[in-house]
Amino acid sequence: MSHKIAKLAFCLIPILCLSLCSVALIAQTAAPEKKAEKSQTVTGCLQKGDEAGEFSIKGEDGKTWGLRSTSVKLDQHIGHQVTVTGSTTHETKAEEKKEGQVENAGSKMEYADLTVTSLKMVSESCSK
Repeated sequence: MSHKIAKLAFCLIPILCLSLCSVALIAQTAAPEKKAEKSQTVTGCLQKGDEAGEFSIKGEDGKTWGLRSTSVKLDQHIGHQVTVTGSTTHETKAEEKKEGQVENAGSKMEYADLTVTSLKMVSESCSK
């Protein structure tokens, strides 16, 4: 009897190991890949946003962008015509829904959010 159990274990252990290895490989390859952040440049009039640390810019194409930055002092350029460059950020569905409700209340639709990495002042005043 113990000979049969040993023979069965000897056959099942390699099968079990192969099964677990294939599951581990599938789990590694199925992990979602993060999309590379896209660099974007927008020129327009820099304005204060709805919340502290938030700013917005309406580009020459009419799109309004939400701006944030930890490296560029955006508050020093409110009311100036500027060109900002940064990476677009993606929000979760819950954040989009919450922000959409706030924006609809303010009646301005934001095209996307931009984390600003550089700013160039074009003019000290915005042309209207």
